[in-house]
Amino acid sequence: MIDWDALARPTLRGLVRYDPGPSRDELKERHDLDELVPLNWNEDRFEPPRAVLEAAAAEVFNAALYPERLFADFRAGLAAWLGVPAECVTPAHGAQALISSIAQVFIGPGTAVIAPNLTYGLYASVSAAAGGVVTRVAPAGLAIDLGAVAAAANATDARVVWICDPNNPTGTLIARDAWSDFLARLPADCIVVADEAYVDFADPAVRVRREQDVLAGRPVIVIRSCSKIFGLAGLRLGYAVSAPEVARLLDLVQEPFNVNRAALAAGLAAVTQPHFVEERRALVVAARELLTAELEQRGFRVHPSQTNFVLVELGADDVAVCDDLMRRGILVRGGTEFGLPGLVRVTVAPEAVMLRTAAAIADSVEALR
Repeated sequence: MIDWDALARPTLRGLVRYDPGPSRDELKERHDLDELVPLNWNEDRFEPPRAVLEAAAAEVFNAALYPERLFADFRAGLAAWLGVPAECVTPAHGAQALISSIAQVFIGPGTAVIAPNLTYGLYASVSAAAGGVVTRVAPAGLAIDLGAVAAAANATDARVVWICDPNNPTGTLIARDAWSDFLARLPADCIVVADEAYVDFADPAVRVRREQDVLAGRPVIVIRSCSKIFGLAGLRLGYAVSAPEVARLLDLVQEPFNVNRAALAAGLAAVTQPHFVEERRALVVAARELLTAELEQRGFRVHPSQTNFVLVELGADDVAVCDDLMRRGILVRGGTEFGLPGLVRVTVAPEAVMLRTAAAIADSVEALR
C-alpha cells in the first residue's frame, strides 16, 4: 500500500482538513425537519439584487468561452468602484484562494508568521502548510491585541502578519489610530495581510481605509470577498488590493483567469448597482440591532458587532443549545468551536427571522436549565 502522507510535503503532516459537518439536507432528513434556517455560516440572508442574478444566469450561455475578457472587465469595474488603479486589483476564486496564494508567494520553510489566536483559522493552517513557523497571539478580551501582535512580530522577525478586520468570529473593528500605530511598530519588511471580508458592513465613518495604505506604498495587502454583502458565496468570488508588484507575484502562482464567467458577471453587476452597499448595510444594521434588543430584553449579553453576525453569551452550554436550536429548525454556530464556550455566533437575517431566533434562544436556554 502506498503511503501518500510520506510522499506529500512534510509541512502537511499533522494538519487537519476543514470539515463543514453534515449538510442542511442531511440534518433535515436525519431529524425529520421541514425547515432549517441557516444562521451559522455568516451567509447573506437578504439575497443579491435581481440584476446580479440575471447577469450571472446570462453568462451560463457563454460557458464554452474562456473568461479572459470578462476577467479584465470585472477588474476594471472593481477598480473604478474602489478608486484604485486596475493593476492593483487581483480577482480570485474566493478570498480563501487569495489566502493560499499569498502564502505561496511569501511563506516558505521557516518563515516567521503571526496570526491572532481568536480569528479565522485558515490563516494559521495555510501558513503552516507552506512551511511557516506560526506564532499565535492571544486576544485582548474579544479584540485583536495589536500591541501583542506587533511585539510578537518584532520578537520573531516576522515576514507575514494576518489580520481580520472586522474580525471573525468576534465582530470587533480596529480603530484608525490603533491601526496607524500598529503599522508603525512592525519590523521592516513585515507584510500585513488584512482580510476585510466583512468590511462593507462596518460603519464607514470609523473603519480603516486600507486602500490608502496600498496606494501610499505601505506593506499592506487587502483581501475582500463578494460572498457577504453581495450575497455571492455560492459563486466563490473575491479579490485582493495590493501594490502592482504584489499583483504580479500573485498572478505567478494563481492559474490564469481562475474565476468563472457567471461569478465575474455577477461581481461586475454587483459593484455597479447604485447605492446597493449603503442600502444593504442599513438593512443588516437594523436587523442586527433588533436581534440585539430582543436578546438583551431577555437577559442575554450581546457583544457589539460591525458585521452581519453577533456573539451572544448564553449562560449555558453552547453545544447543547446549538443542538436544541437545530431541532427547533435554526442553525447557529457554537462558540466552543472558537474557544469561546458558552457563546453562540448568530448570522443576521431579515427581521422576522431575528424575532423568531431571539425567542428560540431564550426558550432553548430556559428548557436546558
